Amino acid sequence: MRVGLQVPNFTWPSEQGPLGETVARIAERAEQAGFSSFWLMDHFFQIEFVGPPELEMLESWSTLAFVAARTKSLKLGTMVTGVTYRHPGILIKTATTLDVLSGGRAYLGIGAAWYEGEHQGLGVAFPPLAERFERLEETLQIAHQMWAGNERPYIGRHYHLARPLNSPRSVQQPHPPILIGGGGERKTLRLVAQYADACNLFARQGPDGLAHKLAVLREHCQALGRPYEAIEKTTLDVLSVTSDGRDGSFTPEAAIAYFRGLAKLGIDIAIFSMPNANEIEPFDLLATKVIPAVAQPEVAGR
Repeated sequence: MRVGLQVPNFTWPSEQGPLGETVARIAERAEQAGFSSFWLMDHFFQIEFVGPPELEMLESWSTLAFVAARTKSLKLGTMVTGVTYRHPGILIKTATTLDVLSGGRAYLGIGAAWYEGEHQGLGVAFPPLAERFERLEETLQIAHQMWAGNERPYIGRHYHLARPLNSPRSVQQPHPPILIGGGGERKTLRLVAQYADACNLFARQGPDGLAHKLAVLREHCQALGRPYEAIEKTTLDVLSVTSDGRDGSFTPEAAIAYFRGLAKLGIDIAIFSMPNANEIEPFDLLATKVIPAVAQPEVAGR
C-alpha cells in the first residue's frame, strides 16, 4: 500500500513563517518520508468541516505547480476539482501543463462540485445536481479526446469546443490518471468505471461501507466490460500520528493496523490529512515506522 498526503488547511501558527515556505516544507517532508502523492482541495473558500470560510485558502492548481518545483517524485493532484469552476478545455490544458512541468506527476482529480456558498460568493454558476453530473461526464469525454490528440470539434449539450487542441502533450501516456471523487452508486461510480483510472472514497464510512462501495464499482465495471483491477482504489481520511497516541491520535502501531485494514479491502492508496502537518513529529514517525511497514507485502495483504 501507498500513502498520500492531503493538505486542506493553510492556517498555521504565525511562527511557522511565510505561507508559501510552510506549504513547501510540508511537501518536502512528505516526499522525504515516503508519501507517494500530495493532494490539495480545489476550493476558494475554506470548507465548514475545516474552519470558517475566511481562513486562508490557496488556489489548488497554481499551488501544485509551486509544489512541483520544490519536489521530485511526489504525484500531485486535486482532491477534487469541481467541474463547475473551470471550462473543460482550460482545465485539461491546466492539468497537462502541470504534468509537463512536473515531469509526469499530475493527477486530474475531479467531481461534480458541491460548495454552493463558494459559487455564489465568487459569481460562479451553480447549476442543479443533475446538470452538474451532465457537465462532469462531458468534461471527462473532453479530457479523453484532448489527451488522445483528437482535434475534431466536440459538440455536447453544455460544451462546444471548435478545436480542442492540446500542445504540448502530457508526459504521462496515454494521459495523466483521472481520479473521480465520491461514492454515489448510480452516477459517480458508473462514471469511474467508464472514464476514470482511480476512485476516491471516504474512509470514515468504515470497512463495511467501503466494501459495499467497491462491490458496486465492480458491478459497474462488469456491466461496461472494464477490468475492475484497472482502477486504482483510494480513500480519504483525517489522521493524526504521535509517538504516544495523545489527544486521540494514532500511535505508529495503530496507524499500521489502520492501513492494514484498508489494504485488506483492496485499497491501493490511503490518502489522509494531518491536523499537525506543520510539525515534524508525524513525518518522522511515518518515515521511520509506519510507511516502511505499510509497504511490506504482508501488510499490504498482497
